[in-house]
This record gives sequence, C-alpha cells and structure tokens, in this order.
Amino acid sequence: MGQHYYMLGLAIVGLLALTIRVLRIGSRPKGYPPGPPTLPLLGNIHQMPSWDAHLQFEKWAREYGPVYSLMLGTKVLVVLSSDVAVKELLDKRSAIYSDRQDMYIAQTLGSGGLRMLMMGYTPTWRTFRKHVHNLLNITVSRSYEPYQMLENRQMLYELLHSPQDFLHHIRRYSNALTTTMVFGWRTPTYEDPKMQQLYDGFAEFAALANTGTAAFVDFYPWLRRLPDWMLHAQREAKRLFARERRLYVGHWLRAKEQVRDGSIRPCFCVGLAAAQEKDGFSDDQAAYVSGTLLEAGSDTTASTLYGFVQAMVLFPEVQRKAQEEIERVVGKGRLPTMRDESDLHYVRCCVKESLRWMPATILGAVPHAVTKDDEYMGYTIPKGAGVMNNVWAINMDPVRHPEPRRFNPDRYKDDQLSVHDSATNPDPTKRDNFTFGAGRRICPGMHVAERSLFLGISRMLWAFDITPAVDASGEPIMPDSSKLTQGFDCCPEEFPATITPRSKERAEIVEREWREVEAEQLDPVTKQWKVMPHERKEL
Repeated sequence: MGQHYYMLGLAIVGLLALTIRVLRIGSRPKGYPPGPPTLPLLGNIHQMPSWDAHLQFEKWAREYGPVYSLMLGTKVLVVLSSDVAVKELLDKRSAIYSDRQDMYIAQTLGSGGLRMLMMGYTPTWRTFRKHVHNLLNITVSRSYEPYQMLENRQMLYELLHSPQDFLHHIRRYSNALTTTMVFGWRTPTYEDPKMQQLYDGFAEFAALANTGTAAFVDFYPWLRRLPDWMLHAQREAKRLFARERRLYVGHWLRAKEQVRDGSIRPCFCVGLAAAQEKDGFSDDQAAYVSGTLLEAGSDTTASTLYGFVQAMVLFPEVQRKAQEEIERVVGKGRLPTMRDESDLHYVRCCVKESLRWMPATILGAVPHAVTKDDEYMGYTIPKGAGVMNNVWAINMDPVRHPEPRRFNPDRYKDDQLSVHDSATNPDPTKRDNFTFGAGRRICPGMHVAERSLFLGISRMLWAFDITPAVDASGEPIMPDSSKLTQGFDCCPEEFPATITPRSKERAEIVEREWREVEAEQLDPVTKQWKVMPHERKEL
C-alpha cells in the first residue's frame, strides 16, 4: 500500500510539474523586454490584430518603449521601434541578427522552403544573396536606365489615354522593368495573364500567411501533426505553392532554354544559369531566386508610386512646388531624365518622403531572428527570438518627423544622400526612412527602386496635373490615407483620382516619345525588344 501511495504521489508531482511548465508557455520571463500582459499558453496571441496591425504595433511602442516583446505561444517577438535600436542590433550586430524564425505555413508548405524572403541565414541563402547583389548593385543598376526609360514612356502614354486606370499602369511599369532585368523579356500590357497571376497569387499568399490559423501552426508546432482536412491553412498553402511553383519554374525554364539557344537578352538569369552549372542547385531553387526578385520588384515600387499619387491628391501645394522646380530645371520642351536628378532636389525629396509616408514594408516584411542569446538596454534577447523592424512606428515618430502624416518633402531639404547612403549612415538619426530594411537583409534593389521612383515622379509631374476625382454632384472625392491594404507589402486601398495633361504640347511630347521608341526598339507584334537597348544620348 505504501508503494502505491508513493507512486501516486510521484504521478501527482509529475502532473503538477508538467502543468506548471505548460502554464508557463506564453509568460514573459524576467529580464525580457517589457510588453503587454500575457495569458497562459497564449501569451499575447489573443491581442494580435487581424487588421491594421501597424497601428497596434505603433501604440505598443509608445506605451512600452523602443524595444518591447510579445510572447506568441512558444515563440518570442522583439519589436524595435527606434532608429538607434535598429542600427545597433540589425546593422551593427547583423552577424547574429540575420536569421529567420521557422514559418511552417508560409515557407515550408507555401513556398517549399524555397522563398529567399523567409529563408534562414544559411550558406544557401548567402550564396543566392551574392547572385542577387551582382544583379542589383549600384554599378550594374545604372545599366538598367534604358529599360526604365522605355517602361516609363509607356506608362506616361497609358496615363494620357486611360488615366482612370493609373494603378494598372503603375503596376505594369514596375513589373515590366523587373521581368526585363530578371528574365530578359518585358510585360507589354497589364492584362498579361502571368502578371495577373503574380499579383493575385502573392496577395493570396500574403493573406494566408497572416491568418490566425497560420500563426497558431507556427507558434504551436504540435498542430502540424493534424491532417489537412482539419487545417484549411495547410491545404491552402499546398495549393498556392503548386500553382506558384508552376509559374516560377515556367519562367526559369524558359530563360534557361533561351540561354542554351543564345536567344536570351542580357539579364539576371544568364548569370544564374552559369551559377547553376557550377554549383548544381536545382531548377526549383533557381526558379524561386528569380521569382523572389520578380515579387519584390513588381510590388514595392508600384506601391510607393501609388502612394505618391494619393499624396498629390491630398497635398496639392507639394505638387505645385515640385512642378515649379521641374519647370525651372527642365522646361517645357522635353521630359526629365536621370541627368536632371542632381538639380531636381525637391523631386528627390518627394521620393524620400514617399518612402517614409507610405512605406510598402510597413512592418519590415518578415522579422529577423537572433542566433544566440544577446543583451541590449539591460534586456535579454533570447536565441531564436524574432526581431521586428517596426518601420511604420519609426517613420511616423513625431520626434524624428513632426506632423508625420503630413506629406512634407522639405523634411529632407538638407539631405543630399541617396537612399542607400542614407541607410548606411553611421548616425541612425540621419537616416531618411526605414522602408528598405536593415543589416544583411536590407533590400538589394534600393538603387534600382530609387531611379524608378525618381523617373516616375518627375515625369508624371512634368506631364500631368493630379487632382481629386469628383462625385456626381461635383464634390471632390478625397481618399483616406489611413485605409491601407494588408499583408507583406502595403499600399493605399484603391481610390479614384483625376490625371490630366498640363498642356496640349506636353501631351504631344508624351505621345511622340512613346511612338518613337515603340517603332525603333520594339517588335511590332510581340512588343518585346528587337535588340537590347544601348544608352540613348539623353541618358
């Protein structure tokens, strides 16, 4: 009998110990950065917003300070909401702050473990990152200006003839530039089915990755043992991956075949094919490296330009000031070019303010992760914790940027740096914005993006006036700048605007510029490049 009670006592003690251990899941250990109160097992999961998460993350930053933590089931998320914290951890300590947490739904199932955005800081990621850098570094990026000029001309022509579809034209501009750089072919129309699949598919993927079910499966790994019929997120992730893989592998195999037969235009995939022969990585891996570039290049520039159009509707005084500068520097007889950039300082400030005011990567896209225990500001940051660059909160910090929701390019009147040089400035308080990320995960395409944005903004303002649309009664329809799309890449919810030529003469120049380049450089049937462009004299 004594033995029986002894064993029963051991069982009770063991059960109590297990219960205590389970109930500690979700609690915030002593020494971690502060944060909102937690519940057993859940931590702060129940407080995670399903809509406009950036506003809640900003609110917590004001309440708990520039470094706070969220306990998400079995995982920890440390949120950096100050320029100094981002500089110190993601930049200066990038050797240990460049990993990713496990994202089972989005990466393992939804991307086959192949998406560079979510890949851990592994030798594979570093190898592919090196290839991407070779495509997008500052020296090579200048060679893409002929592509940017052509796609920009078509965008202006489309704005002239169907201004109500300005979002479509902006997206085609961004996507066509990216496909040319990556694959050697361009997207001539917005109706292109592969471009539609890209935008629609990535929107579905982002929506899935941000569902509550996906979060629970990420934060409680034991749920992954449940069958697919019980977890919609698992079924949907596998379906999206199969569809997306067909698109990306199709793009890659087409490029690979063109490399073999010598018909491909100079582009990223030429170098990637050579690297594949040398290093032996799979077609799936190559497809997702090139596909990752396609995603990033198609979305972020388009989102920023779309935000700029909204800013011009809401802040007409900025538009007038920028147009006055363009008039003074460029005049009426020609479109602005990259040669004008150094003299169009206010327009460059408009680029910087667009990136700050409506950041596409509103919460830093995907959190970094730390590979070993660290300490900052007296707080413990544990190995494996996610570390978020809270872009919105930093860009909207009223100390850094008084009246942060006012679109005011004069904030940068004394800033002569490029966005890259600003991002690497040793003084984080002097950095213009945090939209391109930080550390070893910083966006490698910022050089190309800055040029595309400058050409897009300067030329739209040279050619057109952007004003509010009006309703049936003649009243202006003012967009709400607080209404944003959700997901990895954010932009304003769709809104109407009126885009009209500033004069008949400017409209004729827009028309002529496109017709000339269309006749001289594009195949009349396919609208692809006849030969690879050489820099024209105005570049």
